[in-house]
Amino acid sequence: MGFAIFLLLLTVLGAGAAAAWVPVARGGQWLKPLLAFSGAYLFTLTVTHILPEALQLLPEHPTRVGYWVLAGFFGQLLLEVLSQGVEHGHVHHEAAHSPHEGVGRVPFLLLAALVVHSFLEGSILVHSPEVGQVSQNFYAIVVGVALHHMPAAFALATLLRLRLGSFRRVWPGLLIFALASPVGIIISNYVVLSQLLSSGWYAALLGLVAGNFLHVSTTILFETSPEHRLNWPKLAATLAGLLLALAVA
Repeated sequence: MGFAIFLLLLTVLGAGAAAAWVPVARGGQWLKPLLAFSGAYLFTLTVTHILPEALQLLPEHPTRVGYWVLAGFFGQLLLEVLSQGVEHGHVHHEAAHSPHEGVGRVPFLLLAALVVHSFLEGSILVHSPEVGQVSQNFYAIVVGVALHHMPAAFALATLLRLRLGSFRRVWPGLLIFALASPVGIIISNYVVLSQLLSSGWYAALLGLVAGNFLHVSTTILFETSPEHRLNWPKLAATLAGLLLALAVA
């Protein structure tokens, strides 16, 4: 558990720090294959582990899981209105420099949307014998979340630097984002685990986050080839993410 928390913190802070010395244009070159890889990896784990586990936890009410998946999918759509797509590595330079977007101030709504998204991701990472697929593949899913956070952290740090004018002012917001998933892990595993499992809310939470993941991962995969042209590096990264997710499960 401690290693999972450390990995999630290190991933966000490390990717955010990279934004200080990697030019945005060059960062985009390595972000696209990484996004394709993480999108395929996350999509595969969602379909093969997270959704089946949610259905197994509510065998008598499988349609409820479907409703939570829909809530997560469309809820993520609303979150992205606030986050401006930072979850999948988007940095809108026009918005960052626009006088109407509060240059010089922290974009609190954007940061709050990212924190909610990240907290929910961390909250499903339960390591307990009472949880089957997720617990058995705990670190595989942790790696998926960490990979997903790398481009998000890079994009967030870049946007905050453009908005605030100084990389030193980026760190508080980046740290808040970095802590969101670990806090979700701690609360789910050490504070409310028995209540989540006995009430059926953990299955609902899995469905909600599965909807989030399906939205994010499919958006990533479609955006990496917006004109439906064959791009061998992105195709290779996508296949690598798919095969790795199948291999570690």
